[in-house]
Amino acid sequence: MFFKKLFPQKLKNYGKHLPAAVLANLSYQRPSKKLKLIGVTGTDGKTTTSYLIHYFLTRAGFKTGLVSSILAKIGAEEVSTGFHVTTPSPIKLQGFLKKMLKQKVNYAVLETTSHGWDQFRLWGCRFEVGVLTNITHEHLDYHHTYEQYLAAKFKLLLASQKAVVNADDESFDYIKRKLKKPTLTYGIKNQANLRALRIKQSLRGTRFVLLIEKGKFQGRYEIKTALLGEFNVANQLAAIGAGITFGLSPIKMAEWLLEFPGVVGRMENINNKKGVKAYIDFAHTPNALKSALTTLRQIMPKSKKLIVIFGAAGLRDSQKRPFMGQVAARLADYAVFTSEDPRTEDPQKIIKEISKGARSQSWKKLSKRKAKIGRLAQSRGFFVLPHRQEAINFAIRKLASKGDFVISCGKGHERSMCFGKTEYPWSEHKAVEVALKGRRKK
Repeated sequence: MFFKKLFPQKLKNYGKHLPAAVLANLSYQRPSKKLKLIGVTGTDGKTTTSYLIHYFLTRAGFKTGLVSSILAKIGAEEVSTGFHVTTPSPIKLQGFLKKMLKQKVNYAVLETTSHGWDQFRLWGCRFEVGVLTNITHEHLDYHHTYEQYLAAKFKLLLASQKAVVNADDESFDYIKRKLKKPTLTYGIKNQANLRALRIKQSLRGTRFVLLIEKGKFQGRYEIKTALLGEFNVANQLAAIGAGITFGLSPIKMAEWLLEFPGVVGRMENINNKKGVKAYIDFAHTPNALKSALTTLRQIMPKSKKLIVIFGAAGLRDSQKRPFMGQVAARLADYAVFTSEDPRTEDPQKIIKEISKGARSQSWKKLSKRKAKIGRLAQSRGFFVLPHRQEAINFAIRKLASKGDFVISCGKGHERSMCFGKTEYPWSEHKAVEVALKGRRKK
């Protein structure tokens, strides 16, 4: 705390991060000036939207690069961006862009964060298009207020020639007042340039009608996709909007969506022979958790249980923890609260803060010893298992019966879990597979 007061973040940004960004641009000779950059930011949906835009441009025949929280795609090469990293350091980012130029890449899609903008990691980059998905409760440990968080995200739109923004988001009024450049809007609830109508969801995917009311591509288009959830409808609208700004046909994008493979760790169905509907999702904010659980509620039989496993990261926005507990209590039948990168915080303390929100919704902590397969008491509630593998095993092997839905949230694609100051190897996919292969406990 003493050092934070002595060296406030703003001083570090201007004294350390900005010079590093300037030096990185000079070292690599401003590669972004020779690329058409598409930036994507938002609290949730950044990765899926970025992947969709990259997919559309690639299918259209453009050689396209990608830098995301999962990896960087440079031509045929896939490169790690590091643990828990979305926007890399300036030297690494400019290095990626330089490599793209050498491989004759024309377009680059960059998933960008509020930290990245505040710390000048994207300094020197000028974007053809900036896409904003949404801005909800997150990172207030760093930005302190929603207004400062919004201002950091807004920097992408200021650095872009054109903007694609969500008319349904609470940030829209601010953006409408502040942004003075060509802007394409999309939405499901509110009036927008691109709208999704008649959304129908099932276990097989989602169908909706895309309505474009003005411009070259005015008309109605049938969209079918394997992606689940209204939140993914919004992500697809954002990506289609970005595609339209580059002249891509909505008819073609609708055709390509039929073959879109999805994104690892994003509402990903894990096939298995147990008869359990198992999903992995990266949801680690109250809004994302709400979207994921709401989606499953909408497509699952009412007679089946919805079980969610999640925690909250240590040394990150602690204010969101009780909100996530509240979301679980409102939408799930059972929750298993566990560890998720506790870092130097006590996992039990983090879980206690999540539990406080669940208790505020009249949920009770349940005893795992009394839980019997398919014969749990009628009262809904939560379990506490700090060891994440044990939590996933318990949810799948003991809580879930055939046909029940289990979703493990918060880790998604990540390849490590941080305890103390050490990153230990971790794979959510392997953890779920281990649980699915094991026998049910009696």
